[in-house]
Amino acid sequence: MLVIPLGNDAAMRLRASSRICVIGSSGAGKSTYSQCLASSLNLTYVSLDKDVRWLPGWEERSRQEQRERLRDLAAGEAWVIDGSGSSSFDIRLPRTDLIIWLRLSRWKCLLGVAKRVTRYKGTVRPDMAEGCPEPLPDREFLSYIWNFERRFAPRIIQEIDRHGATIPVITLKSHGEMAHLLDLAGLPH
Repeated sequence: MLVIPLGNDAAMRLRASSRICVIGSSGAGKSTYSQCLASSLNLTYVSLDKDVRWLPGWEERSRQEQRERLRDLAAGEAWVIDGSGSSSFDIRLPRTDLIIWLRLSRWKCLLGVAKRVTRYKGTVRPDMAEGCPEPLPDREFLSYIWNFERRFAPRIIQEIDRHGATIPVITLKSHGEMAHLLDLAGLPH
């Protein structure tokens, strides 16, 4: 994994990238940050949840259909895709210029989910498929967030090394670092 420290080099790479993957735990702010990047860099925003995985009523598309949709979207020339599903890295990473990994603490991610639920409970948030209102998080979802770094981050690293070892990765560990990267790149937020 080619890790780029937060600084001017990271900012220059961000400004020069036309295909960016934003990954991290649920609640880290992937969708919000991705939408900000897409708007600021004039790239298409792609949400794995909205555009690939879910149909109305929380019906999940078949794995084959998800992969076909993602393949079509990743074939585009200018995009920001948010989502951490490493099972689709084989499609996304060969087309990716830059990975931004939001590695906020589990507490910050849980707080992010709490804020999201408070804001959107019973309604459909902008980065989710129509007919999929924001639910209260269940124990399994909260456990996923709590254990993300221990259980899922090693697999993500493994898959990045497998499908995109030469792709630069910028790791951001706080909302302050997320804002700082935008500032360094001269992008609004």
